[in-house]
Amino acid sequence: MSEHEFFMAKVLELAEKGRGAVSPNPMVGAVVVKSGKIISSAYHRRVGALHAEPVALKRAGKKAKGATLYVNLEPCAHVGRTPPCVDAIIKSGIKRVYCAMADPNKLNNGRGIAKLRKNNIKVSVGLLQEKALELNEVFIKYMTKGMPFVTLKMAESLDGKIATRKRDSKWITSEASRKYAHSVRSEADAILVGINTILKDDPLLTSRSRRSPIKVVLDPELKVPERAGIFSKSSPSLSILAVLKGSLGAKHAAEKVKRLNKKGVLVLSCNARGGRIDLRALLKELAELEIANLLIEGGGDTAAGFLENGLVDRILFFIAPKIIGGRDALTSVEGTGVDKVKKAIGLNNVSVERIGADILVKGDVRG
Repeated sequence: MSEHEFFMAKVLELAEKGRGAVSPNPMVGAVVVKSGKIISSAYHRRVGALHAEPVALKRAGKKAKGATLYVNLEPCAHVGRTPPCVDAIIKSGIKRVYCAMADPNKLNNGRGIAKLRKNNIKVSVGLLQEKALELNEVFIKYMTKGMPFVTLKMAESLDGKIATRKRDSKWITSEASRKYAHSVRSEADAILVGINTILKDDPLLTSRSRRSPIKVVLDPELKVPERAGIFSKSSPSLSILAVLKGSLGAKHAAEKVKRLNKKGVLVLSCNARGGRIDLRALLKELAELEIANLLIEGGGDTAAGFLENGLVDRILFFIAPKIIGGRDALTSVEGTGVDKVKKAIGLNNVSVERIGADILVKGDVRG
């Protein structure tokens, strides 16, 4: 590892500390180096707070003059929630900047680099770029596609069941797996489930951390009970209901929406596609609400809908060493399915690990 790679690796370690706290912003770290030594460092801590670069430069003070700045993402040149980072860099007297990757945000892409160079600051782009791209894969999709990065999480038995024929599902996987799943929830901006999950389990959809994500329910016919757990004080984060437009015409439906609105529930009126909610259009609408990282938790029909429409980026399948059996038991992916094995949805970058007594299979869905 070269000296430059060493410092950029430190930057990436710092940026990682912002995971789950800065979305829809990217995770960014910054290190100021002078005479081969780190004189200050910082990372982006939360949405609305100063970005990593100006914090690191403020900590460096006058020592920043003539120093080198390492940052994993192109510094911003536009006004967002905070002032442009390039202005702070120029003012500090920094003479050289190494950034791992260009900013995928169209408002900034290339502008930050160009402005730094225009002010006689040398800029090198691409140092540890692959690792930087992987770190901010959620932000990259959100910016380039205008859609959230979608992870499908399922807990199933060895034979692929998520509930018995009598719909009992507690608990298939171990406490260790459930604890791990809560940590995954805490990194998401929102959790999405189908209405059947609400009707059957009445979950709170909270995480065990300080940060609980937004709750999204696919509820085409507005069946959700007004006293559902997701609307209670025990589940205080925002709830969003995705409802088919055609189901909102009746007077009782309109009155129910008004009551839900008073509880702080957001009801989205969605277009249909094939008789069901248009999931692609819904994802774009969720992105407009600054939901960049979406976690889908079920059930089987919901999982099938997103998979069959090519809308899942990553899967997390927790598999318990149990066999439930029964042709009428629910499976983790329902829907129509493929007619030939060669048409099955494939995965890349597959990893397998033990979580307690269970097995966790991770993989990226092939595009």
